[in-house]
Amino acid sequence: MARFVREVMGKGADISGKGTGILIRGTSYWCVRSIASVAVTRMRIAATLTAALVMASAASAQFQRRGGARFGYGPRVASNPAYDGAWTFCRIIFRNAPDGDGNGWFVDWPRADENLSFRFSELTRTSVSRAPDGSFNHVAIQLTDQETLSHCPFIMMTEPGGAYFDDAEAAALRVYLQKGGFLWADDFWGEYAWTHWEHEIRKALASSDYPLIDVPLDHQLFHVLYDVREIPQIPSIDFWYVTGGRTSERGGDSAVPHVRAITDRSDHILVVMTHNTDFGDAFEREGDSREYFERFAGSGYAFGVDTLLYGLTH
Repeated sequence: MARFVREVMGKGADISGKGTGILIRGTSYWCVRSIASVAVTRMRIAATLTAALVMASAASAQFQRRGGARFGYGPRVASNPAYDGAWTFCRIIFRNAPDGDGNGWFVDWPRADENLSFRFSELTRTSVSRAPDGSFNHVAIQLTDQETLSHCPFIMMTEPGGAYFDDAEAAALRVYLQKGGFLWADDFWGEYAWTHWEHEIRKALASSDYPLIDVPLDHQLFHVLYDVREIPQIPSIDFWYVTGGRTSERGGDSAVPHVRAITDRSDHILVVMTHNTDFGDAFEREGDSREYFERFAGSGYAFGVDTLLYGLTH
């Protein structure tokens, strides 16, 4: 290496090896050019690091409290498929409260609905509803659609930290759950979102009659088909990539994921709430990234299938 550098730079070069590096001193054009190249490289690295920090900061800002920017029911959906007697994924359409914390009922829709339906049919013997073309049926309904709701043993809400229930919706949800229905509320982060959601769900299920618990890991919910031994914190795929692999979307305010439940007085679970984690993205985005799939889809579907089976059998 020293001989090569002398041949390129000339006899005036001073070359000394130290450790694993080579110190080159001289005034030749090659040396100046190399120094300039190093400087440019360092500038590029600095720019890259700065861009990464800006992106991370933007991600942190993006996933801070998201006030409700709209009060309507969000995008229109196509007509729901006719009921055929088979299990169908049912998603609740709800309005966002102006002071809520969520991006709307349609987050993760419709791919999460389709993918979870597919995996549920693949991993269990449950008869899952399909369209004539073989795709999996799923419905999106308002709580006041009593006829369609009566065909849904399971319903799901995404980003419930932004939800708003009026009196009619709260009453319809209460009747549905009292008749044996089962609600899974997923993907809301931090204490503000939790407090907002608890206020809304208590319109339907009063705390005096329906206690709220943290579900212990030895509860049957975690062991219906798969043994789930820890509560996974699943971030959205965008947050995970932008932040270089972080999982807590609200930093210290959402560091610990929870599986909580509202039960009746006989300890039957009526509502499962997965807080500070996003199972919906594990379903929706399973085909977007092999790395994300391998990290989160397994634990996501294990809990998801257990939850669906528990809702159907209890």
